[in-house]
Amino acid sequence: MKNTYQLALLHFVHMLINSDGRIDDREMDIVLKIKTEENIDNTVFLEFSRSIALTKGQDIFNRGLELLKACSEEEKLCAFVYLFQLAESDSSISMQEVRLLIHALKATNVDFKDVALSNDLATSNYRGAKHYVQAGGFD
Repeated sequence: MKNTYQLALLHFVHMLINSDGRIDDREMDIVLKIKTEENIDNTVFLEFSRSIALTKGQDIFNRGLELLKACSEEEKLCAFVYLFQLAESDSSISMQEVRLLIHALKATNVDFKDVALSNDLATSNYRGAKHYVQAGGFD
């Protein structure tokens, strides 16, 4: 299941950083943080990059949704914490990013309040999203 989670995360990270038409250095820093914290192997990263090279955005989004729906609730929550951190990283959240995140939240039945609370607690404790959610999150 870990590979499913990593691939789901990569699909949505790709969609999010490309949604507003510009890739900021702060966004790339978050991408590298995610890659490190989630132990995403370079081979997985490169295979993903190759697999989407000629794929339409809607198809990438749909595949990401399909993968994310197959993840555990914990993995879904963790993914959305990362995605919201990524969206906030360049100091502005575009309408395209908002739409993408809201649509993905609805499609996966993840509550925004849970994501916001987990994100707030994870960042205030200086622990990564993965560590916070795995430790029991906001129960």
